[in-house]
Amino acid sequence: MTSTEVLERPEELTTDRTGDTPPEMFHYVRKNKVAESAVLGNFVVALCGETFPVTKSPKPGSPVCPDCKKIFDSLPKGNKA
Repeated sequence: MTSTEVLERPEELTTDRTGDTPPEMFHYVRKNKVAESAVLGNFVVALCGETFPVTKSPKPGSPVCPDCKKIFDSLPKGNKA
């Protein structure tokens, strides 16, 4: 299994560099790491390289990290399921 075979969209709050209120941004990470992170508080690594603990699930229409989306869309179809 490669690190990109199973992906899901958990969320994280991405802080901006100015210290203002962070916009909510959802990232793509390995599906099998989502539950572990939610239960144990472990950090996950998104496709874009961001690291964070999973704290909640995305809702339909939630904003997605553009870097994660670009990487995810470039993956072969068989590695996305």
